[in-house]
Order: sequence, then C-alpha cells, then structure tokens
Amino acid sequence: MRPRRRAEAVVGRVSRLLGGPARSRVVLTLAAVLAVDGADKGTVSAMAPQLKTAFGIDNTQIGLLVTVVALTGAAFTVPVGLLTDRVRRTRLLAVSIVLWAVATALAGAADSYGWLLVSRAALGAVSATAGPTVASLVGDFFPVGDRARLYGLVLAGELVGTGLGFALSGTIGSALSWRFAFWWLVVPAAVVVWFVRRLPEPERGGQSRREAVRTRGTGEPAERAVRHARVAPHENLVLDRDPRRRSTLWSVRYILRVRTNLVLILASALGYFYFAGLRSFATLYATHRFHMTTSVATSLVLVAGLGALAGILAGGRIADRLLRGGRVNARTLVPTVCMLTVPVLLAPALHATSLALALPLLVAGTVFLGAANPPLDAARLDILPPYLWGTGEGVRTMLRTLCEAAAPVLFGYLSASVFGGPGGQEGAGLEYTLLFFLLTVIAAGLLGLVAMRTYPRDLATARASTERIAASSPGPPRRPA
Repeated sequence: MRPRRRAEAVVGRVSRLLGGPARSRVVLTLAAVLAVDGADKGTVSAMAPQLKTAFGIDNTQIGLLVTVVALTGAAFTVPVGLLTDRVRRTRLLAVSIVLWAVATALAGAADSYGWLLVSRAALGAVSATAGPTVASLVGDFFPVGDRARLYGLVLAGELVGTGLGFALSGTIGSALSWRFAFWWLVVPAAVVVWFVRRLPEPERGGQSRREAVRTRGTGEPAERAVRHARVAPHENLVLDRDPRRRSTLWSVRYILRVRTNLVLILASALGYFYFAGLRSFATLYATHRFHMTTSVATSLVLVAGLGALAGILAGGRIADRLLRGGRVNARTLVPTVCMLTVPVLLAPALHATSLALALPLLVAGTVFLGAANPPLDAARLDILPPYLWGTGEGVRTMLRTLCEAAAPVLFGYLSASVFGGPGGQEGAGLEYTLLFFLLTVIAAGLLGLVAMRTYPRDLATARASTERIAASSPGPPRRPA
C-alpha cells in the first residue's frame, strides 16, 4: 500500500501544481500532442548515422529528411490555421494524429531514399495541424495571467518528446534497426488520439470574453499593467465584429499589420532556425568532436535537452511573475534577454575540445534557449483577438517551418562543402557551421528589443477588440460542429 500511497501523493502534487485535475488533463494532453511530433524529429537525428549507411547518403540529404517535413508543413499551416478558427479543434487534432501515425509507419517501411523522402513529406502535411490548434486551445483553456507558465508546460512536451526520440529511438535502432526506431512511435500516437478525443472543446474566446467583462473593474495582471502604463490602443486596428466573417486575405493582412506580432514571428523563426539545425546534427557533432559512440553521444544530447526543458518550465513562470509585478512588456523582455545570452554560452561550448568544459556551457545555453519560447508564444496570443489565434499561429508556423526547412539543408551544406571544404574534416565543418549560425540567435534578440517597445500598445489594442466584439455579441458564440 505504501508505494501506491506515494504514487497517489505524487499525482496529487502534480495536479495541484497544474491547477487541479481538469487543467492537468488539458496540459498533459496538449503536451503529449507536441511530444509525438518532437519524438519524430529526435528520431531522425538519432538515426542519422544508420540512415547514411543504409541509403548511402550525406549530411545534405539527412538534412533534407527534416527539411521536407517543414516545407510541406509550411504549405498547409495557413489553411489549417483558418480551419482551426472555424471547426471543432479537438476533432481536427485527433484526425491529424491518426494520419501522422500512418505516415510514420510508411517511413519505417521505406526501401529507398525516395520512398523515405515522400513519406516524410506526407508527415509534414498532417503535422501542420499541431501548431495552430494547440495555440488556439491554450488561449481558450487558460487565463491570460497564467498563460505563459501553462504554455511553458505544454511546450515542454515537445522537448520531452524530442528527448525520448533521441533516447528510445537511438536504443531501439541500435538494438534492432532504424525501421523500428520509426515504428515504435505509432504506439504513443494511438494513445494520444484516445486522450484528445476525450478532451472537451472550449468555448471560443471563453477566457478572453469573461476577462473582458471582469477587467472593467479591478482587472487581471495584463490589463492592470496596460492601465498603469497608460497605453492607448491603435484605434485603426481595434475590431468591432467577429473577424471570422472576413476573407482569408483580410485576416492574414490584419495579423501582419500588428507590428509586435510581425516582429515576434521573425524572432521566433530565427530561434527555431538555429534550434532545428542544432537538433539535426547534434549527435553527429558529438561523435566527431569527442570521438564517442552514437549511443553515448545520444545520451549527452539528452542531457543538454534537459537544460532546454528546465528553461521552458522557468521562462513562462518568470515572465508571468514580472507581469503580475507591473512589468507590462515582461513577455517580450524575458525572451530578449535569453536570446542575447545564448551565443555568449554556446560559442565557447561549441569551440571547446574538453567535454568537461563544453557540457556545462551547452546545458546553460539550452536553458536560455528554451526559456525564450513560452513568453514569446503567450505574447502572440496576448496581442491578437481570440478569434484570430488559429490563423495567427498558422501564419507564424508557416514562416517558422520554412526556417526549420532551410536549417538542416543549409547546416549540412555549409558543414560539408564550405567549412569542411575538399578533404576537410566533418567535425570541424560542423563546429564552424554551428558557430556561424549563432548570428541568427543574435538577430532574434535584437528584434526582441523592438518588440519590447511595441508590445504594450498592441496588447491594449487586442484587449479593446475583445471588449468591443464581446459587446456586439453578448451571448456565447455558437459551438462549432
């Protein structure tokens, strides 16, 4: 009985940490959705050496396996984002995960590089659903004041999934073959579908609608911070009716007219560009740099991933605490500081020849890299009206996935053909490539400085739009079919 009681006590503490059983169920389910997608990306990196041997391919073609997923995802994210704002999101998400599992099984059955590439392209098309639907559901399930912290818990699922992809796929692939490293992913995908199908569909704009009415009195943290800063909205961007009645072109143009949103989209895309390249070649870099086996390199990459996970869990919590303290631009301040700190830590880590020196610096760098994401994602929800969350995330995900698509190929090409050079060493080429592209992280931090100035007024504009839309249609919106 004692082990059972301990387990129940642990479950109880986790439930209280997440805000109760209902909220825990939502957080863990949405995190699991991102986890299965992250596990697939981790699998490609962990199996890179085996895939190179099996199909006789080089770093550029390994990068293309990741790139094709991002390219097809980019083509589908805006249409899926528009669909997210108009249909039942939980059903859309469940169907996409089923199709994702089928595409993953086909990838494991590939008998040629062309087959593998096509199956990966299909995988990208169905995985495009996760970004817009998860973002929209987060906005409606969780209140503004806790949104960055809870969004961080959801985003942690992607890191956990990527870590499992590295660890389990590496172990399974080494013991059996690279095919089983893909096939095992079908099992957790089926479990996630079961939970998503039982997730309630939240009221559209439910949290924001209730807060718009409540904050006319004392207000919640974001509203109080805006009023304390005496920030006026952009009147030309304040909406007075449901934007879903507008055309697709109008919706996309409006989203891009919100200056902070555009800046944050670019900053996020640059951050993910670097992370995609680092994730794709981390195992190869470690094996060449420190002369270790693939399994040992995979374990060290997993340790660095734990740093990113810690950062994700801390970043949103810190931003929400600063917001409650009256710092109106807290959700842009935290990621800006993090992005500008990452190169200071990663540059010496990548150049070091001693693993004892490189590993702590790498872990510290990934802590700051991970901490930037939850505040950024919460900030994008803050500055858009709730009925444009899916479309806004679709536009953001399109640019992000284009950058993720370009990263593995560019990293692979520069490492093999530019920095590696004719007769050059692959490990040195990867080192210089990873160092060179740290410039993209610096650029993301500089964009964050712009967002810190524009965020308060765009936040005030989104709040004014929410109030006016709520006033024009006081009843709850009709639940989508």
